[in-house]
Amino acid sequence: MHQANPEDFESLVSLRIVAMRESLERIGRFDIHRARERFRSSFSACDTYHIKLNHEKIGFVAFKVLDNQLLLEHLYIHPDHQGEGVGSEVLNYVITESEKIRRPIHVGALRESDSNRFYVRHGFILHRQEEHDNYYIRPISTQTGNTNP
Repeated sequence: MHQANPEDFESLVSLRIVAMRESLERIGRFDIHRARERFRSSFSACDTYHIKLNHEKIGFVAFKVLDNQLLLEHLYIHPDHQGEGVGSEVLNYVITESEKIRRPIHVGALRESDSNRFYVRHGFILHRQEEHDNYYIRPISTQTGNTNP
């Protein structure tokens, strides 16, 4: 993973839109302008990392440590590379980081997205639901160094 720069905004938002488009269209909520503005409102280059495979940028992850949690804001893999284990590898890295600092991970997912199964498979527990989103928590393990629930 390589840290993003502020100049990477356009390529990152484009990747986010490609990755989310199908899920948003499925529920009739795809709006390219809203997608851009929503990403812009939370974009922080210092908390965002490119995911590369064979020198090609295929995704990105953004997470930050807050007082009592590690907030996983974004994890997107280009659809051409989904299902190859890259997302799991990146998420396992984030889980390891959360265990080191002893903070649970919080993440939101579009209710109709396949990402819900992905997060549950990695030990996340549904915390609350809203009209269009599910919110999950992955508690820290009770054994130091153990990242599997």
